[in-house]
Amino acid sequence: MTEHAVVPGAVTLGLDTFGDVHTDSSGARHSDAQTIRNLVDEGVLAEETGVDYFGIGEHHTESFPLSAGDVVLAAIAARTSRIHLGSAVTVISSDDPVRVFQRYSTLDSLSSGRAEVILGRGSSTESFPLFGYDLRNYDELFEEKVTCSPSFSRKGPSPGAAIPGQPCRDRPFIPARNLGTSPPGSASAAARNRWCAPHATASPS
Repeated sequence: MTEHAVVPGAVTLGLDTFGDVHTDSSGARHSDAQTIRNLVDEGVLAEETGVDYFGIGEHHTESFPLSAGDVVLAAIAARTSRIHLGSAVTVISSDDPVRVFQRYSTLDSLSSGRAEVILGRGSSTESFPLFGYDLRNYDELFEEKVTCSPSFSRKGPSPGAAIPGQPCRDRPFIPARNLGTSPPGSASAAARNRWCAPHATASPS
């Protein structure tokens, strides 16, 4: 996987979406399948118009059909060559950090090093009961899952290493950020020296 170069002073433009379901000119609601196909077209159009980053959020409700954003991003990757592609956001608290790394490293390979992942707590919490997590452990789950995500860093013990204290070593990685939509979330991201985007205030719902 490829490390993304940062150009000092460069300004980049990005878009993100939760994949809202819209209506057509007659007022008929688009199907979830059509909404997802439209998103792929939007990602391609974003590259054609000079956008640098296209992010897809994660939800597990009828209003937002994007429960597998990485799959949609892979479809966009197949039709683009320059634009960076990432999550906005991946709810790491109710996911498996190793599987998240595997999915996005696969996307990184398919896109020739254009994948990024933004890890968040989940201001929309429908994924917690869906995947068997207790919402009372909201903060604890995030801290545990992020701590168990060394595969997003350049160095660190391998996930599931059998030998405690195994020496750190170089290995592939993908850029990972934390999204902070509340003061505690922003503080948590800052404590890990990870980029934080406090673009809105949100609380669990």
